[in-house]
Amino acid sequence: MDKITLHRMTFYGYHGVMPEERTLGQRFIIDADLHLDLQPAGRGDDLNLTVNYAGVFETVRRIAEGEPCKLIEALAERVAQTLLETYPLIQTVTIRVTKPQPPFAGDYEGVSVEITRRRSMSDA
Repeated sequence: MDKITLHRMTFYGYHGVMPEERTLGQRFIIDADLHLDLQPAGRGDDLNLTVNYAGVFETVRRIAEGEPCKLIEALAERVAQTLLETYPLIQTVTIRVTKPQPPFAGDYEGVSVEITRRRSMSDA
C-alpha cells in the first residue's frame, strides 16, 4: 500500500493528567502515515484522486488544539478515527503523538505513543 506521511506537525495543546499541563499547556508533535492507493492520482495527476494533505493538517490541528485529553493515547485515537471518518480513501492510518516535555525529571527527548487503525470492511 502506498503512503503519504505528514512529519512532525507541531501544535500547542492542553493535554495531560497533571493540572499544570491542562492549565499551562505544551507542545505536541504529531506524525501521520496515511496508507492509500496513490496510483490513480499519480497516473491522472488529479488532487481529487488522493488525500489533500493541507486538509489533513488542518484536521489534525483542530483536534490537537481542541478539547483536551488526559492521555496522549486518547489524542492519537481521536486523530486516527477522525482521519478515517473524514477521508474515505485512507485505508490505514498510523499516528504518533510525542510529548517533548512531559512533567517528570530525567534525560530524554520526549515520550511518544504510536497507534495504527484500519478502515473496517463495513466502512469500505
